[in-house]
Amino acid sequence: MRALIMEAERTGYAVDQIRQTMTVGELIAFLSDFDEDMPIYTSQDNGYTYGGIGYDNFREEENEEEDE
Repeated sequence: MRALIMEAERTGYAVDQIRQTMTVGELIAFLSDFDEDMPIYTSQDNGYTYGGIGYDNFREEENEEEDE
């Protein structure tokens, strides 16, 4: 079975500490190169632990910097 593994690394403790991240559009474009039935897993701790991605793993929040 082929699978796409997303290496999830902690680069900050709040979103305002993250210097760069993909946009939704960039992520969609990137994923369009893969078979749409390929499962995606996250990898944490240098491959020591793994997880799946579900609808409940996403939430939208306001970015306070944009409001200023």
